[in-house]
Amino acid sequence: MKTSDVIGSAVANTFRSKTRTILTIVAIFIGAFTLTITTGLGTGINQYIDQTVAEIGADDVMTVAHRAEQAATDDGPREYDPDAVTSGQGPLTQTVDPITQDDLDAIAAIDGVESVEPVKRLSVDYVEAADGGTAYAISVGSFIPGMEVQLAAGAQPDAGADEAQVAIPVDFVEALGFASNEDAIGQDVVFGLTDASGTAQTVTATVVGVSEAGLGGAGAQASPNTALTDELFAAQTTGAPEGQADVYASATVRFDPTAGDDATQALKDDLADAGFTATTVEDQIGAFKTVIDAIVLVLNAFAVIALLAAGFGIVNTLLMSVQERTREIGLMKAMGMGSGKVFGLFSTEATFIGFLGSAIGVGLGMLAGTAVGGALATSMFADLPGLTLIAFDPVSVASIIVLVMAIAFLAGTLPAARAARQDPIESLRYE
Repeated sequence: MKTSDVIGSAVANTFRSKTRTILTIVAIFIGAFTLTITTGLGTGINQYIDQTVAEIGADDVMTVAHRAEQAATDDGPREYDPDAVTSGQGPLTQTVDPITQDDLDAIAAIDGVESVEPVKRLSVDYVEAADGGTAYAISVGSFIPGMEVQLAAGAQPDAGADEAQVAIPVDFVEALGFASNEDAIGQDVVFGLTDASGTAQTVTATVVGVSEAGLGGAGAQASPNTALTDELFAAQTTGAPEGQADVYASATVRFDPTAGDDATQALKDDLADAGFTATTVEDQIGAFKTVIDAIVLVLNAFAVIALLAAGFGIVNTLLMSVQERTREIGLMKAMGMGSGKVFGLFSTEATFIGFLGSAIGVGLGMLAGTAVGGALATSMFADLPGLTLIAFDPVSVASIIVLVMAIAFLAGTLPAARAARQDPIESLRYE
């Protein structure tokens, strides 16, 4: 019997006991369906994280700051340092020494640093339309080189442009008197702030983009280009005592990510030896992705348990099939069919059952996941534009089918081996 004949016979024999086979397929379907949904959930969330990573910064940028010190220790209160930068609240309060020009020079001299720029923290009081109207409180982010915001309209702020540009959050469009997102593009807005001497200052910028809310948070604040950042920082530090204007909470360092993880870690170690902490984009999102992957892994474990339970169903189905077809097996072996072919016949039946259950489970899982994900994206997760909660990667989908077929094959080895070991004479005598 040729291999093609074995496969054809296995497929034909699968439904000789329709009820038993269908129940086994249903058990496999439940596991495959669950595994498809949970895997799609992990894929969708991780894709959204990857899409919004640009809001945090480019992969060749790391944020560098002086090593933070806790505000209080077991030794008692910490002595007040008027030059330190304070962040956090309550027991999480930390003090960080500011980055000075000497620090920037020291960082630039470290091997592996391609360039270093200070991060200018901006404190803006309000924003209003250039032609007047109501002023609204707003925060302005530090637009790290390489960052991008998710846009509802317009373009990214041009870091190399000489004129002040800004992407405003979508929530501010109507409030500032613009008819639509597109109508806001090209309009001027005025930022108001208070300088170091307590004097009110204003800076005008042109709206080039309207940003959506995103996972990184950039879409919840105004995103300036370099020119606007410099103007706002200059206005903010007007009247500051000499030496205090050019100090920063952190700096951005450009490095070569293609040099490899070892080179990146070596750069972090060198910065640590110099008294700095360095954080890459991967560091900032890595923990979040790890949590998501762990949750999906736990959910997948339940699906795999269901598949293993279905595997016992396959064992039972084929053991009963072997018993019912004992005389048939004896006849096949008496006519010259080898034990290997008999083993292959029943193993193929098990694998085909696994294929049917997994294909149906994956297909319906993709349909259900797409429908549920689409509904949630327009309701519960409407504030996260661009999120496809349940997404499907072709490789992952194919892997599920292959995994289920492999489990089914393994489950079928016991009854297949029993069939292959049967003595043809004893089988022909079986009643």
